[in-house]
Amino acid sequence: MAETTADVAIIGSGVNALAAGAMLARSGKRVAVFEREDVAGGCMRSEELAEGVTYDPLATTFVLWVTGAAHGALAADLAKHGVEFCATDTPTGVLLPDGRAMTYTTDRATNVAAFDADHTGDGAQLAADLDAFGADAGLLFGLMGGDPWSKSTTRLLAGEAWRRKPRGLAATLGGALTSMRGWLETSFQGELSRAIWAPWCLHAGLGPEAAFSGQMGQVIGFALEAASAPVVKGGAANMVRGLIAIIEEHGGTVRTGAEVSEVMISAGRTKGVRLANGDTVIAGTVLASTTPNALYGTLAPQPERRDDLRKYKYGKGNFQLHYLLDGDVAWNTPGLEKVQLLHLTPGLDGVSKAGNEAERGMLPEVPTICVGQPCAADPSRAPEGKTVLWLQMPEAPRHVKGDAAGEIDVPADGQWTEALREAYADRIEAILASHIDGFRDKVITRRAISPADLEGYNANLVGGDPYGGACTLDQFFLFRPFTDTKRHDTGIKGLYHIGASTHPGPGLSGGSGFLVAKELGA
Repeated sequence: MAETTADVAIIGSGVNALAAGAMLARSGKRVAVFEREDVAGGCMRSEELAEGVTYDPLATTFVLWVTGAAHGALAADLAKHGVEFCATDTPTGVLLPDGRAMTYTTDRATNVAAFDADHTGDGAQLAADLDAFGADAGLLFGLMGGDPWSKSTTRLLAGEAWRRKPRGLAATLGGALTSMRGWLETSFQGELSRAIWAPWCLHAGLGPEAAFSGQMGQVIGFALEAASAPVVKGGAANMVRGLIAIIEEHGGTVRTGAEVSEVMISAGRTKGVRLANGDTVIAGTVLASTTPNALYGTLAPQPERRDDLRKYKYGKGNFQLHYLLDGDVAWNTPGLEKVQLLHLTPGLDGVSKAGNEAERGMLPEVPTICVGQPCAADPSRAPEGKTVLWLQMPEAPRHVKGDAAGEIDVPADGQWTEALREAYADRIEAILASHIDGFRDKVITRRAISPADLEGYNANLVGGDPYGGACTLDQFFLFRPFTDTKRHDTGIKGLYHIGASTHPGPGLSGGSGFLVAKELGA
């Protein structure tokens, strides 16, 4: 058993942990990062789907990173270490069961024309809604990405109250609570105009009837138009390598296969961490990129948090499906070849129905399918003549109670077995194949990943929930993870909680890591 020292010890190696580690190491802190798995990166991971074929089994799109503050702080260093982002000019689109489709580009005029083609007037309303969001972007992004208890946020709100008057500020914030359904049904008349946005609330961990989901739709639309849906050239693992390289070039270390079993605490102050193998690291500051249950229940037990942990909710699971195809994707509907994230759905009501089924523990009869086409932006992912597809289904029950279609046998204990995983993958494949000419003849490799498999990749993905906990309003913003949460403080001096379970929530923005690194002087 060895004892070492560091200025900052970081538990976990996801985007928030590595972003914080890179910023702190660059500022002169001695940083030590510890990852329980054999591969660093958390949800940023790349593997071989076949020889010479790279795929990202977990997260793949970095629009929140390239539009976020952590990227602004680290972009030059990442570029120096070879991290390159790739994108097409068509970040998203929607494809209905009858083959009708709409695409969304990085050009406002093109998008307005597409919405007007669906229903006259929808284009003008799209422009008006995005312009209105743009006018409020400073306020909304400041609240969503900033420290809610900081002096800068207080100044922001005070300035906006002065400019808008208190009632005007209250009206703006109240309007931000609109649901996705509320926004879509009052702004757009066309079926495609509504359908193209409806699935995007799922990527924020919300359903179309949830408060704030409509605002998240506008946030995403604004970001996609500005930055598209970039992927990392060569795979998400190159982002991990780049962040680790920054840490290491400034004297820090990243250890994998190194599970932290305890945060050492004395007299209410952090003293360091103890690893499962008995090694200790003396450090006055510890950042824990974990779930609340892991931190407050195991690593740094706080019996007074028992009730908070009991009430903390996790969201729906995710299901993923990955393909290697021989040849290009021959969509029956033309014009979809360059769409990076294409949703297959019956539309707004279909998203609502599938999400409701998953919430009740049922396998959705018609799941919402997000089809990623990484090779469209990054041909290096596969050899010439081959194509990789990345599919995500954001509506999957963590514990399976039944099948909404009444077709798939579900284990009595509700657990995801291999047979259940492959049967559900067959349902998804049937929908996908109905839109692609000769699809099944082109399949070389298929790999399905259930919610249980996702948790096996990363212990923070409890039950396959990729968002670190439900993103409902009662445990978001000021209230994430708990209603009395203040900043990323844990009540123990020197111990900070970061990651998707903390403000500003999930996604590959690195937001919580950035905020804590700045608080520590990076």
